[in-house]
Amino acid sequence: MNSPQGYLVLTLHTHLPFIRHPEHPDFLEERWLFEAITETYLPLLERFERLHQEGVPFRITMSFTPTLLAMLADPLLQERYVRHLERLIELAGKEVERTRWMAPFHRLALFYHHRLTSARRLYVDTYRSNLIAPFRALMDAGVLEGLACCATHGYLPLMDVVPTAARAQVRIGAQAFEQAFGRRAAGFWLPECGYQPGHDVFLQEQGLRYFLTDAHGVLFGSPRPKYGTYAPVICPASGVAAFGRDLESSKSVWSAEEGYPGDYDYREFYRDIGFDVEYDYIRPYLAGDGTRCHTGLKYYRITGPTNEKQPYDPDRALNKAGEHAANFLFNRQKQAEHLRGLLDRAPLIVSPYDAELFGHWWFEGPDWLELLIRQAAQQQTVQLLTPSEYLERYPTNQRTAPSLSSWGNGGYSDVWLNGANDWIYRHLHKMAYRMTQAADTHAQTDATRARILNQMGRELLLAQSSDWAFILKTQTHTTYAYRRLHDHMARFTHLDEALQQGTLSAAWLADVEAKDNLFPFLDYRVFATAS
Repeated sequence: MNSPQGYLVLTLHTHLPFIRHPEHPDFLEERWLFEAITETYLPLLERFERLHQEGVPFRITMSFTPTLLAMLADPLLQERYVRHLERLIELAGKEVERTRWMAPFHRLALFYHHRLTSARRLYVDTYRSNLIAPFRALMDAGVLEGLACCATHGYLPLMDVVPTAARAQVRIGAQAFEQAFGRRAAGFWLPECGYQPGHDVFLQEQGLRYFLTDAHGVLFGSPRPKYGTYAPVICPASGVAAFGRDLESSKSVWSAEEGYPGDYDYREFYRDIGFDVEYDYIRPYLAGDGTRCHTGLKYYRITGPTNEKQPYDPDRALNKAGEHAANFLFNRQKQAEHLRGLLDRAPLIVSPYDAELFGHWWFEGPDWLELLIRQAAQQQTVQLLTPSEYLERYPTNQRTAPSLSSWGNGGYSDVWLNGANDWIYRHLHKMAYRMTQAADTHAQTDATRARILNQMGRELLLAQSSDWAFILKTQTHTTYAYRRLHDHMARFTHLDEALQQGTLSAAWLADVEAKDNLFPFLDYRVFATAS
C-alpha cells in the first residue's frame, strides 16, 4: 500500500458543565445533558461501533471532561434521562396521530418515534445506562484515543494569578480520566484551547504527551515553526508536544457563512414543535416551570434566509451529507498534495470540533462523519490517525515555545474576559488563594476537617468552570450562571469560615456533599503549594 499524502486528526471535544439538581424533580438545564445523549453521544457511538464491526479502518480522537463523565455515571441523572426519553417517545407517538393527514410531517413523526425508541433500546438494553463503557471499549479496540481535560473545564490562562489552581485543574482532570477509563490519557484538551506559557509543565507532571491549541498558539511560537501547524512542536521546558488547529478544514465545518451545517437541505435547529404547537398540548413535555423549550422534534429544513420554511427530507439531507463528506475529503487531499511538495514529511491536518456540533446543532453531523470515514478508508490518500500515532511515526519535531492563545473571538481570551464577566475573577482568585492557604495550613488534619477541605475544593472547581463566563458573555442563560456562581462562592465561604471557627452543621455539610458530589477521589492537598 502506498504511503498517504497526508494525515488527518479528527478530534471531538465532549463537554458539558456539571448540572445536577436533586432538590428539583425536573430541572430545565439538566436537559442539556439529555439532549446531548440523544442527539450526539448515542448517534456517534452507534456509527463508530458499526464502522468497527464492519472492519472499516479509522481513528478518532475524543476528549472527555470530568464534569461530563461524572454526569454520565450518576444514577440520578441516568434515571432522569430514561424518564425524559420515555416522555419524548410518548410525545412522538402523539405526533404520529396528530400529523396523520399531513403527509410530510407524518413521515417525520414516524421517523422521530423510531429514532427515540431506538435510542432508548440502545441506552437501556445495550449500554445499561452506562455510556462510559462503550467509549472505553472503543479505546480498547484501538479506534478511539481519549484525551483528558481540566477538572471543571476551567479556563487556565486566567488562573495563572494562583498557579496552584491551574495545576489542580490539570491533575484532577487526569485523575478523573483514569478513574473512568482505567488508563492514563496520552493527551490533554486545554479548555477553550486556552494555552498559558508554562502550563505545559503541569501536563508533563501527569505524564501527558501532548495537547491541542489554536493555530496562532503554534504559529506565533518562538522560534517560528518550520512546518507551521502541519506538524507538532515540542515545548522546550517540558518536552510536551503542541498540535495546532488547521484553520482551513475547521472553517468548512464551523463557519456560519461557509460551513456545511448551513446548507438549505439540512434540518433547521431553531424551528421546534416545543414553540410551534398549542401550549396545552405541549405543556406535559416541557420543563417543570412550563417554559417553552426544544423537544428535538423539528419538521423543517433550513430552506433559506426566510420564515417560510419547507418540510425536512431526511433522504435529501443524507445525500447532501455524502456530497459534503466527499467535498471535505477532496479538499484535504488537495491540501495535503500541495503541502507534501513543500515539506520533507507527510503534512498533518488537525481538525478539532465540539462534539455536540455533530447531531445536536448539526443534525446530519454524525452521518457526515461516518460517510467521511468510509470514503477516507476507500481512497487512502489522506489517512486518519491519532496524535500519539503521529508522534510514533515522527518522533523528532521542532522545539518551539507556543504563545499565549485561545480559540473563540479574538483568539486571546476575549470571550472569557470582558465587561460582562470580568467581575467574577477577583472572587475566583481570592477563593483559589484561600484554598491553597488552607491546604498548606492543614497538611494533616482530622476526618471532619478533611471533608470540609475536600468540599471547599469541589466548590472552587465548580465556580471556575469556563461555562459561566461564556454564558454571561453570550447572555443566554444568565440567571442560571449567576445563581451557580453565587451558590458555589457562598458555599466555599461558609466552609472556609467553618474551618477557621471549628463549627459547622453536619447536616448542612452532608447536604452540600450530596448536591455537588463529583470527584469522590478528591484530596484537598492537590491545592497545596508543594503538592
